Amino acid sequence: MKMKLSEIARVVGATCPVAEAACPTVTGVAFDTRELQPGELFVPLVDARDGHDFIPNAAAAGAAATLVAADHTPLTTTIPQLVVADPLQALQDLARYYLMMKVNPKVVAITGSNGKTTTKDMTAAVLATQYHVWKTKDNFNNEIGVPMTILAMDTNTEVLVVEMGMDRPDQLREKSLLCEPDIAVITMIGEAHIEFFKTRAKIADAKMEITDGLRSDGLFIYNGDEPLLRERAKAVSQAQKTFGLDPDNQLFARDIETFEDHTDFSLSRWPDLRFTIPVMGEYNVANALAAILVGRRFHIKPEAIQAALAGFKITKNRTQWVIGDAGEQILSDVYNANPTAMKAVLADFSDFPCTGRRIAVLGDMLELGDASAALHASVAEALDPAKVQEVYLYGDEIAALQAALMDKYAPEHVHYYPKAAQNQLTQALLDGVGHSDMVMLKASHGLHLERVLDALLAGARA
Repeated sequence: MKMKLSEIARVVGATCPVAEAACPTVTGVAFDTRELQPGELFVPLVDARDGHDFIPNAAAAGAAATLVAADHTPLTTTIPQLVVADPLQALQDLARYYLMMKVNPKVVAITGSNGKTTTKDMTAAVLATQYHVWKTKDNFNNEIGVPMTILAMDTNTEVLVVEMGMDRPDQLREKSLLCEPDIAVITMIGEAHIEFFKTRAKIADAKMEITDGLRSDGLFIYNGDEPLLRERAKAVSQAQKTFGLDPDNQLFARDIETFEDHTDFSLSRWPDLRFTIPVMGEYNVANALAAILVGRRFHIKPEAIQAALAGFKITKNRTQWVIGDAGEQILSDVYNANPTAMKAVLADFSDFPCTGRRIAVLGDMLELGDASAALHASVAEALDPAKVQEVYLYGDEIAALQAALMDKYAPEHVHYYPKAAQNQLTQALLDGVGHSDMVMLKASHGLHLERVLDALLAGARA
């Protein structure tokens, strides 16, 4: 991004304090002074800390200017100030202007209870075979991350692939209206955030908000295996395509073979092509189907899609295989978790060849509300002592799963550690895991199982 400060001031409804002749060119946007580069605009956001307190840091780091909320003025600083009603809204307004007026790419918006980041990565890889593509970094998918993604785009971007997350009603509507996507994708409906929505039906209602800004000539792509989406899609007037594992979908997979580090599948549409994705699981095949439909909308040839999917790079800590210090195979999936996803990963993990023991390390799944105990306990149906010999449970909510496993496992094979006992869990794994074992780690990110992973990789003692 490169824009005169005076132009930014007009966009956000502020008065530029610098004469036009001396007006600096802003080269980017930052809300964290630790990452701010000289020449960027500082956006002070108010959360646990008030970003306005860091304006002196921004000035020292070389910021070209700063936004300032009207209720915080006047402030003493050496850099120009653009006074706005709300810095976050100003950030979003600036992003919309830059998207629509400066770059104007096609926009693919992706959401879902699970799989949206992987689908984003797959989709971007497919489109990059023919277009200049910009995609959401990591999981910058909230009301801050989406505009920051937009403002970081190169001006030659032809397609923006933007991931959109939500945990409250109206959040996806706002993001969709900001981006006005040409294609909107919903990967699946799970139980994520059910604490706030209470039912999967209400989660589906919230996910459908991604179509609120969908252009009139746009395309809605969704998982047709989900009846909640099929029912709600009837109210969408734009063109639609469905994907899934059921043959009733417009695009479905067949002859799926899943391995530790890849999955193969075929499509009835192109019977002579065999597709490979470098991740495990049928659930990731569904994500690939969504990417294929997006690719075909952009006229990508099937053979190019096939090659792109085979080589796409997945975001870290999403069904990633690594080798521990003891030589054990570790399946790391520690970024997020919900019951549907946890059961799906366990199903695959349980069938992988293993000369030692399969060991599942499972942590709390957050934001499940009143249904938390029942949903954690339901994971017991995906655990078989003949296939997963040891189960380590970590957190407070997952105690319900420990109780549910007592009828299936001998007590010495189910190990429970409350949230305050991560060091003890780590030490038990370091002491107990052998080189021929296979370990799976999965929990919501708030449990920070990545610290346990790091210890297993390093062989470090807690």
